[in-house]
Formats: sequence, C-alpha cells, structure tokens
Amino acid sequence: MITIGCHLSSSKGYAAMGKEAVKINANTFQFFTRNPRGGKAKEIDPEDVSRFLAFAGEQKFPCILAHAPYTLNACSADEKVREFAWMVMKDDLARMEYTPGNYYNFHPGSHVGQGAQKGIALIAEMLNGILTEEQSTTVLLETMAGKGSEVGRSFEELREILDRVEKKEKMGVCLDTCHVYDAGYDLVNHLDPVLEEFDRIIGLSRLKAIHLNDSLYGWNSHKDRHARIGEGTIGLEAMIRIINHPALKNLPFYLETPNDLKGYGEEISLLQKFFVE
Repeated sequence: MITIGCHLSSSKGYAAMGKEAVKINANTFQFFTRNPRGGKAKEIDPEDVSRFLAFAGEQKFPCILAHAPYTLNACSADEKVREFAWMVMKDDLARMEYTPGNYYNFHPGSHVGQGAQKGIALIAEMLNGILTEEQSTTVLLETMAGKGSEVGRSFEELREILDRVEKKEKMGVCLDTCHVYDAGYDLVNHLDPVLEEFDRIIGLSRLKAIHLNDSLYGWNSHKDRHARIGEGTIGLEAMIRIINHPALKNLPFYLETPNDLKGYGEEISLLQKFFVE
C-alpha cells in the first residue's frame, strides 16, 4: 500500500486533520506547526492529541510530517532572524513529543549574501544547539530549488550540513520532486542516475519522505513553483515512475500541490490507481 497524504490545516487540531485525511482516502498528512509566515503556535490540547493517537492507531497511520514555518531561517545575516529560528525549532520539537516518533521538516534557509559555506555552518550550529538524545522526532532537511541564496540547492550542500551535525541519528532528508527538478536534477529522463547520485553523496538510508509535487516552470529553472500532479513539466508518467521506484515506494509521499481538499482527494486516488504493490 502506498503511504500518501497531503498538506492539511492544523487550525482545528490533530483529530480533525486525521479525519480529513481519511475522508480523502489518505493514510498520512503534513501540517504547519504554526502560521507558515511565523508567529506563536496554537496551544496543544492533550485531549485532542489523545483522540488523534487513538484514531491514527485504528487507521494504521505510519507517520505524520510537521513542517516548520517558512520564516525559520537559521542562516540569515540578521541575528534576530536567527534567534527566531532557534526559538521556533526548539519549541516545535518540544511540541512534537506529544505525537512521538514522527518527522519534522524545514527549509535550510537563505544565506542572504554571506555565502553557502557560512549558511551551512550556521544551520549546523542551530541543529547542534537544539537536537537532544531524548527526542523521538527525526528532523528532515528539505531539498531546495536554488532560487536566490537558498542553501540546500544541491545534494552536496545538504551532505555538508549533515556532516557537521553531531547527533546524525536524529537527522534525515525530505526530497521535494519539484525542487530537485527545478534545481537541475532530471527526474523525468534520468531518475535512476539522480537517485544513484543522491545515494553516493547523502545515502538513500537518510531519505525519509517525499514531497510529491509537479513543477510549473521545469528543469533547472530554480523557480520553485508547484503544479498539480500531471499538469506540470514533470508529468504524470514520471510521477508514476517515482512512486513505484524500488528505492522510493516504501517512503511516505506528501502532496503540496495547489489544491483544495477535493483536489487532493482526486490526486491521491489517481496515484493509488497507478501504484504497484
């Protein structure tokens, strides 16, 4: 069975997200830990979490994925922005322990003219200052499209961050199909070589989740604009190859396409139809 879900609003709580996922035939989901543009997180309701954990157990949800706000930038040139990133991640990881054993994904950030090496050092410094032996959450670096001064535009940059992190067992990678395609990795025509390169540089054992998004602008565009499945430059045939690839098919897939709940349900049904057990 394919493990697939989409991005849901966390405003109504965990239990509501679980029910929405099942409503569209998903068996996992992703959510923002707080407003994607930053701000204070909503208080967690322990009773809501208990209802969700019971429901997730009944539905056999294998995992869920929390997404940090876009404003989390550990490698900003602005010290206050970096302090905000530390505060948010530390708080988010503490909150993640209400639903233990899941994933927390974040964009590495933008170095804003300081250079990629400085950005990499600052990101690793934050991770080394926050990750603990006790945490049950795996923190995922997301592959990026390479727009502006983004860090994480190449597998090599992600590897450099991972190499500097002390608690490596707490780390993983989330591969975004739109981002890596836009960054210049040709998933459409050369899927096997791209995955072989990922394995050589980072290691497929570190790949924990897939953001399954088509790309509006396309290969090597560095634009980061998602499209609905089959409506972008990656296309449905390539998406079918991705979800069925032996190195990927047992990972959780999360849709971040421009959709409402009904549209997500249609995409999930489409992909389930083409998934080979």
